[in-house]
Amino acid sequence: MAAALEEDEIDNDDYYSLLNVRREATQEELKASYRRLCMLYHPDKHRDPELKRQAEQLFNLVHQAYEVLSDPQSRAIYDIYGKRGLDVEGWEVVERKRTPAEIREEFERLQREREERRLQQRTNPKGTISVGVDATDLFDHYEEDYEEITSGGLPHIEINRMHISQSIEAPLTTTDTAILSGSLSTHNGNGGGNINLALRRVTSAKGWGEVELGAGDTHGPLFGLKIFRNLTARCFMTAQCGMQFSSRGVRPGLTTMLARHLDKNTMGYLQWRWGTQSSMSTSVVRDTKSSHFTFAMQLGIPHTFIMMSYQYKFQDEDQTKIKGSVKTGFFGTVVEYGAETKISQHSVLGATVSVGVPQGVSLKIKLNRASQTYFFPIHLTDQLLPSAVFYATVGPLVFYLAIQRLVIKPYMRAQKEQELEKQRESASSDIAQKKQEAESAVLLMQESVRRIIEAEESRMGLIILNAWYGKFVTDNSRKHERARVIDVTVPLQCLVKDSKLILTEASKAGLPGFYDPCVGEEKSLKVLYQFRGVMHQVLSGDTEALRIPKQSHRIDNDT
Repeated sequence: MAAALEEDEIDNDDYYSLLNVRREATQEELKASYRRLCMLYHPDKHRDPELKRQAEQLFNLVHQAYEVLSDPQSRAIYDIYGKRGLDVEGWEVVERKRTPAEIREEFERLQREREERRLQQRTNPKGTISVGVDATDLFDHYEEDYEEITSGGLPHIEINRMHISQSIEAPLTTTDTAILSGSLSTHNGNGGGNINLALRRVTSAKGWGEVELGAGDTHGPLFGLKIFRNLTARCFMTAQCGMQFSSRGVRPGLTTMLARHLDKNTMGYLQWRWGTQSSMSTSVVRDTKSSHFTFAMQLGIPHTFIMMSYQYKFQDEDQTKIKGSVKTGFFGTVVEYGAETKISQHSVLGATVSVGVPQGVSLKIKLNRASQTYFFPIHLTDQLLPSAVFYATVGPLVFYLAIQRLVIKPYMRAQKEQELEKQRESASSDIAQKKQEAESAVLLMQESVRRIIEAEESRMGLIILNAWYGKFVTDNSRKHERARVIDVTVPLQCLVKDSKLILTEASKAGLPGFYDPCVGEEKSLKVLYQFRGVMHQVLSGDTEALRIPKQSHRIDNDT
């Protein structure tokens, strides 16, 4: 279904915008707008052959829009899936006289059949690469007596551990999925690997079960079972048991977890684990649009701790987040703080500084690229050195700002320009047609506009003096960019009725006499008008509703 929805996003015909009616418009509103446009574009009103041909094209377009929106079934399909939804393969089997809800169900059924046909071609690859770096010689280096050992006096930095894991999902049927995963690890020259195969079956809308088989050169064969079950609408549980076979014998393990929605944004968890590292833990997680908070407590052998973390989410384009946490237990105390930000459409970069006793100071850098994760933990010192904390904090920040200014921003700007150019090229023929339709509409509107202006002048009503639509450059930092606007004075005046102009919440590119002069870019409508002999001006966003005249649009002549 996602593919179909993505296709719908490129539909250029907005029937609501063409008729200039609300998406909730009644049949009476549709009919009134349709009649008004029919009077404007009716071919019989024009004697010139070229104008007659242009009027016929626009009349047919308006008629098509009215046919779709006036029919409840077609309108339901259009509202949900756009114009392309009307042409989806299989709609010929849909009976008439169905409700919008029934039409939605039928459409989703057809889409599910398509998904099943493509099921075998789908996988969901996920991977992690972790490279541990020992950089303690930067701050804990030897001097004097051991100076000859070092290579030219330079600090010795080495990679002391690596971990690589990968998994793929292979849907077998609509309810069965096979998951194949494997990993390789090495630490100070010693390492091993393992491979696992899991078969998951969705038993009902409330739960699923999974069987796992594994083998490796360090732990031996593994057999495990896992189940998930929704107990109520607000509560669910998971249970997992396994048996690890090794040269030391069989090591059984059991883990159960109970989770409950405490409110709309808060979850509570209770977990019990029995095996080689038995423990009981509880946690509360609150996730909102602007923040994420976690409190956890665990009693166990050998790890007992209390942990609290907080993350603030900035509501910016880069989805920047800052976070901090403190964790204390039998192992010592660790304080962590860091940030992450989106550096491209599919990439998120983050850095975290970890300061602990007796762990020392570490810097952790993580890059998420789509479903792949690259993790680089860098151990700086075993001691609590202020210099290590300072460089771990300031170093990544300075490096990121430099890279963002010199590499990321120019690259993203170039990528955006390429995407816009591709959009313009792919839509060039359609835009040329829309431009021609808009110019034809303006020609056909001239006589009507003349009568409307005469009527409005006689009552000191609403006169559109100038109107422009497109991309305006008002920011001084963007002076190098070129404004791309079209004159829409005539089309707007044609929409004036009884000294009022009302535009609905839809892209104005679909209005009669309009077209998109800058595909893929942010657009606005700027209107200079006169009402009761007083000048007014307004700048409106592309999809914002607009109603004029308004007192707030009045231009103060004293300023």
